[in-house]
Amino acid sequence: MIIDCHGHYTTEPKDLHRFRKEQTAAANAKNKAAMPPRAALNMPDDEIRESIEQNQLKLQRERGTDLTIFSPRASGMGHHVGDESVSLEWSQICNDLIHRVCTLYPQNFIGVCQLPQSQGVPPKNSAAELERCVNELGFVGCNLNPDPSGGYFNSPPLTDKWWYPFFEKMVELDVPAMIHVSGCCNPAMHTTGSYYLNADTTAFMQLILSDLFKDFPTLKLIIPHGGGAVPFHWGRFRGLALNAGRPELVEIINNNIFFDTCVYHQPGINLLTEVVPVDNILFASEMVGAVKGVDPKTGFNFDDTKRYVDHAPRLSEADRHKIFEGNARRVFSRLKTKAVMKAAV
Repeated sequence: MIIDCHGHYTTEPKDLHRFRKEQTAAANAKNKAAMPPRAALNMPDDEIRESIEQNQLKLQRERGTDLTIFSPRASGMGHHVGDESVSLEWSQICNDLIHRVCTLYPQNFIGVCQLPQSQGVPPKNSAAELERCVNELGFVGCNLNPDPSGGYFNSPPLTDKWWYPFFEKMVELDVPAMIHVSGCCNPAMHTTGSYYLNADTTAFMQLILSDLFKDFPTLKLIIPHGGGAVPFHWGRFRGLALNAGRPELVEIINNNIFFDTCVYHQPGINLLTEVVPVDNILFASEMVGAVKGVDPKTGFNFDDTKRYVDHAPRLSEADRHKIFEGNARRVFSRLKTKAVMKAAV
């Protein structure tokens, strides 16, 4: 199977955007404005089917992907908007929508949840929604935002004990987290071009200088977008870790830190697969996501990442099997009974 570990629902029904616009306006109002009623959301199954079949499902079939691990739009999580109650309602709505997609197309999509994080609110408060999504909706992981401020990085680092109760819940449920920020409200940074990659790189640096995995030896964290700057500066990170008395990077990441293949050119994938151990790479495309459109130099879509993995010169067929399927099954352990069959064609 070809398992894409990083997909977002970026073609949502129009009324979801109407609701979020009204919810955000109410949350930002100086006076206590009434929140839009969740019951008024109008998202019929036919609209969901059309949005998926003309986009993600169409591209799955064209590119030969079998299963997408699917979550709400990352830039839309908006943990900097409103308070904890706003974030909880929005997260539940988005997660329930993902569940509807997975119910309509059970062979093609499986859910990963958005968390109801909020600025200054302890991560442990998100554990209940994670538990609901895993135990009731059949989700296999979550997206964990290391910066709910939306670009100001004012939360404790991921290695701080502030995060430990949430990590305990992840370990208990045996689910991984993708370390993924949301939309950026800091005007100095572009959301997908700099903020995402900055956060990926920052998270990696925090993790390699900590003893987090001594405290949580089975914790699994995925750093998306190929790890940000990590593969290109592998020597810098390795040297900094060794200078700080840490082990070699391959020993630190071992069974705990993983990278995806959301890298949109062949040289980038070649570098990723050369410096990062194959056992720590998961196939992903993030389609339909940050980089849409056709590369005029190749004639193929930028986010057709399977093509890059297929042509990476250092990979054997056994390596490709790990990247396309084996590693995802190991990291997302709850896939073992849910991804047995090939997807519908």
